Formats: sequence, structure tokens, C-alpha cells
Amino acid sequence: MKKSWIGITLFLVVALLLSACSEGTAGAKDAKVDDVIKIAWYPNESGTDMKSSRDEIGRVIEEATGKTVEHQLTTDYAIAIETLINNNADLAFMGAQGYIEAKNGNDSIQPLVVPTGKSGTLDDALYHSWLAVNVDAQDDFKVDGEFSLDTLEQKSMSFVSNSSTSGFVVPTSSIIGYYAEKSGFEDLVPEDLMEGGPLFSQVLFGNSHQGSAVNLLSNNSEVAAFCDTCVGNYVEVVEGEENKVGAVYKVKDDAAEPFNTVTGKEFILMSVTPVLNAPFAANLDALGQEDYDTLKKLFSSDEIANNKQIFVPKDSGEPGLFFKTENERFAEVEDAWFNPIRELSN
Repeated sequence: MKKSWIGITLFLVVALLLSACSEGTAGAKDAKVDDVIKIAWYPNESGTDMKSSRDEIGRVIEEATGKTVEHQLTTDYAIAIETLINNNADLAFMGAQGYIEAKNGNDSIQPLVVPTGKSGTLDDALYHSWLAVNVDAQDDFKVDGEFSLDTLEQKSMSFVSNSSTSGFVVPTSSIIGYYAEKSGFEDLVPEDLMEGGPLFSQVLFGNSHQGSAVNLLSNNSEVAAFCDTCVGNYVEVVEGEENKVGAVYKVKDDAAEPFNTVTGKEFILMSVTPVLNAPFAANLDALGQEDYDTLKKLFSSDEIANNKQIFVPKDSGEPGLFFKTENERFAEVEDAWFNPIRELSN
């Protein structure tokens, strides 16, 4: 098991050090550049607690381009992805897997920027994919006192969406890699993990990272996959070290929806895997090259890095899409930077 985790971790981290060349674009013929910039948001970022961050991002875009920004909030990953593919959105903030699916559907889609890590560079531009279980059930997922993927067999599982990088692609890749060496599971594929059958007794999809976490905490599933950044506004570490196996998190007493129904509940991490940060992606045919260049320069500027409504100080206690602990900012990135996630989903 340790070898499996080490392998995928090294694979993802080493990819951060690679340089890449961008691919050419050939967008849809019916795209039209106009005076409105539409931004599609995943369900994870569509909540009311994220409104101030969305609004500030919209404001700086309007100021830089002279155009009107419209926010398109969604309840489903596929809707956001298809909206960008079909030229009905100019921008989207999406996970690496969603970007790859959008790029496959429309080659005019290109990454704009990604949030960096604490260093302010792409070297540590990572977040974390978790497999979590309820604290009082943790012994059911241990072998000889340590968490083990062996214990997932015939358990009920919650994922985010099959288009989610950290809520499906990364955890299923790890699970399949581990079970490939076990008798009876040699031919396991991602589709097998989308429903009850060969491995799980039942599979749920939360449609957001928040929804997947609540599936676990409300006892609709025994295990759940979700990421650290999407639930960071709602939970706090009460035991162990952040983003480490064995860390216990508790839902804050004043947590916003959907966590308001499970306040005080605790979960523990049984696995943690680093994942490439999520990009803002642009449809070049809908947005236009001029605005694309303008926004790339804007987003990667010191002005945005120092904007406390976009990069919210972590110790402020305020909710936000992005947080500042040290030197976090946005950085330009090329398409090939996401190749490690492409490899996992092939």
C-alpha cells in the first residue's frame, strides 16, 4: 500500500517541475466575442458564502476589460463543463479533470492561471484529495492498527462527481492501482467504482465536495472522497496535523449550508494524496485573444495577489475562494502542466 501511495505522490509532484509548450487552438465556429464575460462556477464555488469572492473577481475583470461580468452558478459539474465547451461561458474555475474534459470537447479552451502554493510558484501548487471516515467508525478501516484500502471492500462510498479530479479521478486511480494486485479485482476500471458492484456495496455522488462530505457526516455513506480546499471554510483540525493521515476534523458550530445540518460532527482522514491545483480556464473563441491576454496579465499581477478580498488572509476567519498564508498568488500555466491528470484518467 505504501508503495502505491508513494508512486502516485511522486508522479504528481514531479510533474510540477516540468516545463511545457502550449497546444494550438481551433475553436468552435459559432463562438462570438461580445461585451459580456460569463464565468461558470462549479457547485463547490456557487454557495452564498463564496459570493464576496466571486463578486470581487467579477469587479476586477470588469475594471480591466470594460465589459460586464455575469456569474453562472451551477449545481452540477457537467453543466459547468458543457457551458464552457458550447461557447456559453467565457471563463470557468474548474478542476484539472474538468479542464481536460472541456479541452477535449473544444480545443479553443486554454488555461488562464492557477493559484500557487505558499511559495508563490508552481513548485507547490497542490491541494489534497482525501478519503475520510467518521471518527467513531475508524477501527473498521484499519488493519493492524493502520488505515488500509483493504477495508473498502463492500463499504458504501461517496464521491463528488466523475468529472472531479480530487473527488473521483485521483482516489479511484489509487484504489484501482491497489486492488489490481488482489485476486478478483485485476480488471477493475473506474466505471466499476461508479456504482455498487465489484468493490463497493453502494456508491453515492455528492455533486460537490461539500455534498460528498455531508453524505459521510449524515451517515449516508461509510467513506467519502473530497478535498481540503473545498471544505476548509466549514471545518477545523481538532487532532493531528492538517492534511495528514489520522488528522481529525470537526465541523464548525457556525458552518454555513450544507454543513449547518452536521455541526459538531467529526471525521478522520484515512488517506491523503496531493493533486495539481485547479485552473481558471478560458474559451478563446468566446472571450477573444485580447481579453485573454489582458486577464492573464491581470490575474498574475501583484495587485490581485495583494487583494484581500480575493486572497483572503487565512487568519481573518472570513470565507473565501483563495487564502493567503504566505506568498500565494495566481501564476500562468500551460496546457501540458495537466498531463499527469490526463495520464490518471486514461
